[in-house]
Amino acid sequence: MERRGPKIPPLSVTDAQRAVLEGWVRRRSTAQALALRLRIVLECAQGHSIMEVSRRLKVAPDTVRTWRRRFLDRALDGLSDDPRPGVSRKITDADVERVIVKTLEEKPANATHWSTRSTAAATGMSQSAVSRIWRAFALAPHRCETFKLSTDPLFIDKVRDVVGLYLDPPEKALVLSVDEKSQIQALDRSQPVLPTMPGVPDRRSHDYVRAGTTTLFAALEVATGKVIGSIHRRHRAAEFKRFLTRIDKEVPADLDVHLILDNHATHKTPAVKKWLLAHARFHLHFTPTGSSWLNLVERWFGELTSKKLRRGVHRSVQALERDMRAWLADWNEHPGPFVWTKTADEILDKVAAYCQRISDSGH
Repeated sequence: MERRGPKIPPLSVTDAQRAVLEGWVRRRSTAQALALRLRIVLECAQGHSIMEVSRRLKVAPDTVRTWRRRFLDRALDGLSDDPRPGVSRKITDADVERVIVKTLEEKPANATHWSTRSTAAATGMSQSAVSRIWRAFALAPHRCETFKLSTDPLFIDKVRDVVGLYLDPPEKALVLSVDEKSQIQALDRSQPVLPTMPGVPDRRSHDYVRAGTTTLFAALEVATGKVIGSIHRRHRAAEFKRFLTRIDKEVPADLDVHLILDNHATHKTPAVKKWLLAHARFHLHFTPTGSSWLNLVERWFGELTSKKLRRGVHRSVQALERDMRAWLADWNEHPGPFVWTKTADEILDKVAAYCQRISDSGH
């Protein structure tokens, strides 16, 4: 025979409380533990006994009693977790503010930036406490990034012009991102390079021997990622003019050519201007002063540097040029375009927000 306890009256729930309880149960973002407590209260409010609610929700009877009692004592507030016991907080808000103010508004007397140890010594706090505060407020004084804001008076117009070519290229035309990577050094290490072994990385001497320099002219086809390249020992207007002639030969005659260039002096000499007048299908678009990041071919130069030049060993300029030609040919066999995603408005809004930020910083 089942043993029954004393009969408990139904849980009293107002209409407003019921609406809140049912709304929280239906909400997808409600935590599962809280949702279970809500269902317990709603079941008890319907007049079910503790044992019946226990069977229906598959929880222990003591769990039903606990949350029923918590709701009777504190209503909806009783369904949340109580603060857990533990050591009381030792770092006050004033301590946190003191660390942040010192980090942002002061500098140590013997260094250019704060470290966790120097900040701890200056504030009388532990290093771990300073580290936690820095992480909480995303402070990293040890890090340093570079930037440069263009002073070009036509900055906005040029950004819209260049980004427009990336995102909406004209029909029956080829968009080429053009630049030259000058002063590429042929470097040989003073001692043989030691190869990678298990547990030991590639090792090379810190010093090197220079064998000379060369220059790579490159035109990146924005749509396909193919590159027209030309290597010269110098980077004068004469070499750039010869490079334009090569582009003219390789691009089909029925297409217009839109070149995205920087403001290098060799791009604007009388000889180059005269050549452009004789080749009307060429249209030049200049990036703003100090904004080489807007020229997509710079991204390709980064690939060349990281995959071929930075760790390469070349005993002569000829060897360096052979390696670059081979790498360029391999790239064009399996080209990969670099997709530009930011609109001109997004770029200008970000620059404007950054200008506003540094203008209000007091520097």
